[in-house]
Amino acid sequence: MKIMIVTDAWEPQVNGVVRTLKNTTRELSELGHRVDLLTPLEFRTIPCPTYPEIRLSLLPRRKLRERIDAFGPDALHIATEGPLGMAARAYAIQHKLPFTTAYHTRFPEYVQARSASRSPRLTGSCTGSTSRRSR
Repeated sequence: MKIMIVTDAWEPQVNGVVRTLKNTTRELSELGHRVDLLTPLEFRTIPCPTYPEIRLSLLPRRKLRERIDAFGPDALHIATEGPLGMAARAYAIQHKLPFTTAYHTRFPEYVQARSASRSPRLTGSCTGSTSRRSR
């Protein structure tokens, strides 16, 4: 099976999400699957407000579409809820491509707690909502 993993969390971050995705990629490959990763390293990014270690991809849709089309996956796994995750979810729904999502952290609560304004607009830009209606 050809699986593309889409993540807003990747190197140089050192955390459990990145470690889990590296291990998952290795394990899937050892089982004979072809795995490709789509990460913020391929996009122009800005630091997430209140959490600058996380880089938010700017306007990822066109390049994301090109990468997914070029790889031709059987399914997507959307590992995070940021700009890449939201763009991948929209692509998958539009193209009727099977996808899964995962939610590994309490990142929305973290951003909310760190946000001085407590603005839903600010926290929404960092947390997305890929898990609200996966297929």
